[in-house]
Amino acid sequence: MGTALAAAFLKAGHPVTVWNRSPAKTGPLVAQSATPADTAAEAVAASPLVVVCLTTYDAVRTVLEPLSGQLTGRTVANLTNGTPEQARDLAAWAADEGAGYLDGGIMAVPQMIAGPHAYVFYSGARELFDAHRETFAALGGTKYVGTDPGLAALYDLALLTGMYGMIMGVMQAYALVGTESVPATEFSELLVPWVGAMLGSAPAWAAAIDSGRHLTDVSSLAVNQEAFPNLLAAFAAQGVSTELFAPVQPLLDRAVAEGHAADGLSRLADLLRTGPDKGSSTS
Repeated sequence: MGTALAAAFLKAGHPVTVWNRSPAKTGPLVAQSATPADTAAEAVAASPLVVVCLTTYDAVRTVLEPLSGQLTGRTVANLTNGTPEQARDLAAWAADEGAGYLDGGIMAVPQMIAGPHAYVFYSGARELFDAHRETFAALGGTKYVGTDPGLAALYDLALLTGMYGMIMGVMQAYALVGTESVPATEFSELLVPWVGAMLGSAPAWAAAIDSGRHLTDVSSLAVNQEAFPNLLAAFAAQGVSTELFAPVQPLLDRAVAEGHAADGLSRLADLLRTGPDKGSSTS
């Protein structure tokens, strides 16, 4: 990903100094006119904007913390995937170093960077984002989500949550039909439009969550509570693991037990936030 980001900056005409923990990886970028740096300190000194994209926040700290005193007056844009808490902690450290800090969440794979469907979430001081927005545009769309440095990571992880939930459901469906030798490619012709049609309800669920009005005449939690055991029974009978779906049943049971039988599935977002031992809203 770091290579893709640097290449996009170069293609947009920005001067770029590159450093990598594995020096050989900078070769293709140097061939595209990037300036190689022998050390992280040398790379930081080359520009008022320092863009970091490593595997983990621990790796980011391992690189940046030895540079104490060298980041003053610079803006660090950390595009490493992490948690909101990690982003806030790193922002606080950067502030102590006299550096500006923006956190970013990349919503693209490397091959998509600089393309029409790539975008990056940014959070932190608005004036820093505005100052570098034109530069960031080289990577794709720019979406500023707030002054709290942790918000970019929150948005990033929330979208990934939706993605992983979809993928896990799709894999479970393929595993189930595969027990009767139904080709996954054949079943996908039914699965893709079905999942797409169901996802069309997401805006209505969002409106219900924001308003606190969850009553439905479509698919109540009581109906889902009674129907869901069929899924688990079929998985078990067909020899497919229930480990992905088994936790849904107690959540449905709790929803009904707490008085939400007539509500729609949107109510589950409230229950997931409160947890089984914290009580839940009755709006």
